[in-house]
Amino acid sequence: MNGDDGGEAVASSAGPPPPLEWKFSQVFGERTAGEEVQEVDIISALEFDKTGDHLATGDRGGRVVLFERTDTKEHGGNRRDLERMDYTVSRHPEFRYKTEFQSHEPEFDYLKSLEIEEKINKIRWCQMANNALFLLSTNDKTIKFWKVQEKKVKKISEMNVDPSKAAGNGGVANASVSAGPNNNLANGSYLDQSYNCLSKDASFPPRVISSLRLPVVTSNEISLVAKCRRVYAHAHDYHINSISNNSDGETFISADDLRINLWNLEISNQSFNIVDVKPTNMEDLTEVITSAEFHPTHCNTLAYSSSKGSIRLIDLRQSALCDSHSKIFEEQEAPGSRSFFTEIIASISDIKFAKDGRHILSRDYMTLKLWDVNMDSGPVATFQVHEYLRPKLCDLYENDSIFDKFECCLSGNGQRVATGSYSNLFRVFGCAEGSTEATTLEASKNPTRRQVQTPSRTSRGLSSTITNAVRRGADSPGVDANGNSFDFTTKLLHLAWHPTENSIACAAANSLYMYYA
Repeated sequence: MNGDDGGEAVASSAGPPPPLEWKFSQVFGERTAGEEVQEVDIISALEFDKTGDHLATGDRGGRVVLFERTDTKEHGGNRRDLERMDYTVSRHPEFRYKTEFQSHEPEFDYLKSLEIEEKINKIRWCQMANNALFLLSTNDKTIKFWKVQEKKVKKISEMNVDPSKAAGNGGVANASVSAGPNNNLANGSYLDQSYNCLSKDASFPPRVISSLRLPVVTSNEISLVAKCRRVYAHAHDYHINSISNNSDGETFISADDLRINLWNLEISNQSFNIVDVKPTNMEDLTEVITSAEFHPTHCNTLAYSSSKGSIRLIDLRQSALCDSHSKIFEEQEAPGSRSFFTEIIASISDIKFAKDGRHILSRDYMTLKLWDVNMDSGPVATFQVHEYLRPKLCDLYENDSIFDKFECCLSGNGQRVATGSYSNLFRVFGCAEGSTEATTLEASKNPTRRQVQTPSRTSRGLSSTITNAVRRGADSPGVDANGNSFDFTTKLLHLAWHPTENSIACAAANSLYMYYA
């Protein structure tokens, strides 16, 4: 799964890489003890850009906050340049607040009598151009294309006129200038005192001046300005759950429960419907689209997941409307394992392509699954995220926690995967061949505080037809083994892995935590 070896699984002759030791790096928006979290401040989206130098978060209040990396700037160059100079970069990635802007406002659909909240569902970075940052953000109905650029704000020196006299006439521009005793200016021109080309009400300065000092720029202040370039609206009847950029740099997709639309970044008033799973009779509806993503390098390929636990790969070259898929990935149900909750927990909440495009990572309620796009018989690996919650599915159904949508992410080299859980915990698994890495971390300044020391065992998958499917982490009872109770109200839904380094950013309510290894 390394992008440099054609997608082959990373496995050296010396065995799998050792487990990473995660350390706390930074926190933004840390809560004090007893502080109440405002609903609008809760982070709802999180995304690194392709370089890893910028990080964006969106919240339920419709705001987008940008952070920029600072540790490379302090060394006077980017990481690649430093590596060429044989300079050892020992510091971990550090970020600082850059700017924020209001992306979406609450709206009301008068035709459907429906309130559209401002919550940011997804953020996706676009290609940089002319030192400007570009990104897409979406709420339930409307996608916006933003440009964030540094602007120079010029400060101008004052003119040598009487500001008290000029102020009453609308500023310096309304003031007139008195000539000398001979009515001659310094450059030889003649000025009639009774003539004022700017204002009839302006008064001459009490003292005589021989020339006008023109205003000059005294300083340049740099400020960041966010400008909405385009708005892509009125294309979705249902809530948008995904947006994804195409590798061609020109198009992107947006997906709701029943449809996927293809957009051109330059055209905001037209989109093409490429997937439509809406039946003629809505009573025949059996599954909905839950997530969609473009292939990282093949502009004609995209994948989307469903509430039935399947992933479909489609090729845009086959037809304009891609109702038929080129491949489908789903795990066969084990005999006798079906229950009332089977379909609910099988629903996939998030999918991500690996950087090389060879593998797809999916997250359902209980597990992470890693799929090889060349093998549709079943996942190559399955990771149990919180198997200890299986006996509590009734309680989770009663309080609606069973419908929580957890995101997942892969490391840049494809050797590890990560996802969130309850009690602000998140888990990191090694997916290299032979790896048994299964780490539980807490979103706090001491991430290993609730770490389970018992190593995870590996066991064969439930389905005998998938001989190479490995389930890990199932025997780790989480914090229950240490006597800690679970808090289903504190859930870590959103996290992102730095594209080039072992660094993870995760959102716990309104706080953004960052860790490195």
